Amino acid sequence: MRYHALACDYDGTLASDGIVHPHTLEALERLRRSGRKLILVTGRDLGDLLQVFPGAELFDRIVAENGALIYRPETREEKFLGERPPEKFLEYLREKNVTPLSVGRSIVATIVPNQNVVLEAIKALGLEWHVIFNKSSVMVLPSGINKATGLSAALAELKLSPHNTAAVGDAENDHALLNSCECSAAVANAIPLLRERADFAASQRNGAGVVELIDAMIASDLKEIEARLTRHEIAIGNAKDGEEIRVRPYGVNVMIAGTSGGGKSKLATAILEKLGTCGYQFCIVDPEADFSGFKGAATIGDAKRPPDPHEAIDLLRDPRANVVLNLLGVRIEDRPLFFEGLWPRLERLRAQTGRPHWIAVDECHHVLPSSWNKTERLLSEDVRGLLAITVHPQHVSARLASAIDTFIVVGESPGETVNAIAAILGRERPCAPSKLEPGEALLWRKEDSSGPVVFRSLQASADWRRHQRKYAVGELGEDRSFYFRGPENKLNLRAQNLTLFLQIGQGVDDDTWMFHLRNGDYSRWFREKIKDEGLAQVADGLERENGIPASQARSGIEEAIRKRYSAPG
Repeated sequence: MRYHALACDYDGTLASDGIVHPHTLEALERLRRSGRKLILVTGRDLGDLLQVFPGAELFDRIVAENGALIYRPETREEKFLGERPPEKFLEYLREKNVTPLSVGRSIVATIVPNQNVVLEAIKALGLEWHVIFNKSSVMVLPSGINKATGLSAALAELKLSPHNTAAVGDAENDHALLNSCECSAAVANAIPLLRERADFAASQRNGAGVVELIDAMIASDLKEIEARLTRHEIAIGNAKDGEEIRVRPYGVNVMIAGTSGGGKSKLATAILEKLGTCGYQFCIVDPEADFSGFKGAATIGDAKRPPDPHEAIDLLRDPRANVVLNLLGVRIEDRPLFFEGLWPRLERLRAQTGRPHWIAVDECHHVLPSSWNKTERLLSEDVRGLLAITVHPQHVSARLASAIDTFIVVGESPGETVNAIAAILGRERPCAPSKLEPGEALLWRKEDSSGPVVFRSLQASADWRRHQRKYAVGELGEDRSFYFRGPENKLNLRAQNLTLFLQIGQGVDDDTWMFHLRNGDYSRWFREKIKDEGLAQVADGLERENGIPASQARSGIEEAIRKRYSAPG
């Protein structure tokens, strides 16, 4: 379920002439029974509202005074979000005979054309208050208080996101409310500009229009308006003709694939940054610590301690929190099993709240490999909101590959990566360039018959740094490890990180050490697998030095590694 809450204006929307029709009340009750929350957002004073609206207890929260006050009907508790109007301001308006004049906890209300006197008073007294219009009504509130800020506070109490909320209104003071929610709706009697901008324009007036919206939420979760929600799309780059390349933030699965060191993590970081900035919640399954320390996200787990799924779920219950699960402490062969325990918990949270909106799985060929026979049972056919990142698309599970809607290819040999994707999809191999310029990527949507499109990809706003601890103490895959074999190939000592490389290197005999040095194996590993050109150049210099003693070569490489990479601990 995408929409877990409905935020509804009162006068002119839910109510006509201050009265809510019984048919509208019955629809509100049906929406509650569907498991969704109800939030009333009104410009009215709370006491006035409770006098005229006996159905207030249907709502989980009431935001009154245009965002300045939250009321909890179940407990009758109130939370004041604004500040009281200055007495000098009220005296000024009374001296000018402003009538009618209503004063709430924070809001001051009158009618047109009294706005001129109100603005005159604000200027004369040097107040940081603002004026909001609601058709013929004039409301004055502290700066920063509106229906959107009030709704945000109410949703935070309910642990829900605006991206899982639909909002409906009719007047000028509803613009901020509607803009803050994933789906904006306007009843038929709404002002023209509000209807023009709304994602859902009801054909009925007042409460009947709200019933129309509720019926659509219950029947289809508003799937029929999905194509209109383009305002939420995430820009990920620009095509060569300047056209912006966008990805929908809901209902799609994306795979970033390409050669090691080709920029997959950089692009994924940029996309996740954009999603986070827009308020979408994400959870990153991070096998090699490429995302540990991600700004705006809490990292759980390290090289010695596997992440606790319970801790992750507890953090994700806050819609403002994002989480990175560092799997360095989980053996490669155990990572599918870890994901098997994590995924049902994430799915339950999604069923309850619609979040996390995105689940990113780095090195997904390790976490959801093609050899693992539990993926089909684990991932449902309608799974959405996955960002899969891999160097080997042909080695991911068939269920995951079939669920992907959008493929993004980066790095060297893009044609080979596209061919691998086409093979697992059973599609004809499309035409793709053999090389990409720095900063370029390929976009291939399954629904697009024209094939991949070259675009210049989005760059992360923060400096993206190589996450060094995974190379120092993590567990690199078998294909990325170093193997001390010796001149007669009698050994098979695997170093799956730099710390083990140093330990084994100190323990092997001089003949073995020098055999790999003369073959250029150290510089090749640093360059091709560790992707550290600087370290490779140090090793390359030692490898070229004639007559260098084994002890000097060892100490030279050890010193270079310890200067550049974190020690364990």
